[in-house]
Amino acid sequence: MTDYVLESRCCGAKFADEKWELDCPHRDGAALIFANYAKKQLEIKEDLPGLYKYSDWLPVCRTLEGSGAPVTYKSEGLARELGLSNLYITFNGYWPEKGALMRTGTFKECEAYAVCARINANSEKVMVVASAGNTARAFARVCSENNIPLLLCIPEDCLDAMWSAQPLNPCVKLIATAKGSDYFDAIYLSNIICELDKFYPEGGAKNVARRDGMGTTVLSAVTTIGRIPDYYFQAVGSGTGAIAAWEANRRFIADGRYGNHLMKLMVSQNIPFTPMYDAWKASSRALLEMDDVIARKQAEEICAKVLSNRKPPYSLKGGLFDALTETGGDMFAITNEETRKAMTLFEKSEGIDIEPAAGVAVASLMQAVENRRVAADALIMLNITGGGIGRFKQENRVVYKKPDCVFTLDTDPDTIKETVLELFM
Repeated sequence: MTDYVLESRCCGAKFADEKWELDCPHRDGAALIFANYAKKQLEIKEDLPGLYKYSDWLPVCRTLEGSGAPVTYKSEGLARELGLSNLYITFNGYWPEKGALMRTGTFKECEAYAVCARINANSEKVMVVASAGNTARAFARVCSENNIPLLLCIPEDCLDAMWSAQPLNPCVKLIATAKGSDYFDAIYLSNIICELDKFYPEGGAKNVARRDGMGTTVLSAVTTIGRIPDYYFQAVGSGTGAIAAWEANRRFIADGRYGNHLMKLMVSQNIPFTPMYDAWKASSRALLEMDDVIARKQAEEICAKVLSNRKPPYSLKGGLFDALTETGGDMFAITNEETRKAMTLFEKSEGIDIEPAAGVAVASLMQAVENRRVAADALIMLNITGGGIGRFKQENRVVYKKPDCVFTLDTDPDTIKETVLELFM
């Protein structure tokens, strides 16, 4: 098991496995905790499978079958198109020729394999994951293949994301909020269920295993390149991936072998759903007020559905606002048209299809180059958070998971609980 101590970002309070041991003014959850690992210098363990080669900086107690890992390479095609000499792409998805073997096509597998490897193998409780699609698909695969009880909560409009190469293990159940709902509604549903003793929340951004799993993208980039990049580009829905990148960056500074600077976080959202972008541009730590009806409509309009989180960890201590502020980073707003053009350019120049969220990130890099926000010789890490799905579906016959039940937003909570309990009888 990896040796680490959990600490509060706000005051340094230490606690065991997310149970507070010291009095902390932010014990109500207004600050993120982070893992302080005993090993300050990362040793890549090539004898361990997939993601677990980075186990020195992962809070795991075992390894699981099937893990892939992020792959970093120096771009030629896209770099040439954009006039960049030091563009590195960290690819998360399915691209066998590059060694990328994430069979769900998304870096959410990094989260799932880290989170699930932290769970006691003998636990009989059911983990609950709320998602807009990609996270659910990743956790479904990991839990199905490793026999881990799982309940997924997603909006019914996102069911097209629930595919897999094989039918899922019966230990994985799926419930949905009715059409017209969004990710926040799925979170609300999951919170109701987690009031039952049999179920526990995966934890989202507050789960150190999720963040440090996502942080392996930076571990891949830095150890491949040989130094910390100058810029980090990624699209964000919750901002958890960017927070994870910031935390991994700080660990590399403490490592001492790869540089002592912070990457500028250059993160982006999909117009018209831009709550974090709007707050950041207003120099506001707090998210701006958003009407629920308008928010749901905006979430329906964006092509990168996975970026539609209404309650992201932006404001809390150690959240995205702090990460952007400390790194001198910035946010971009990208239209659907810009996203699609970027997806086409990436596939043409690099040779593999990418997902809309990754297209948002590519478009933000294009915008930054056009506006001379980055120098042509700057060392840039572009985090492609999902790709190769089109190719995977061409090579494999996928099956879709149907919901075990669908709930309207006005369904009585007791009815929801009774129905879900019966699924695991």
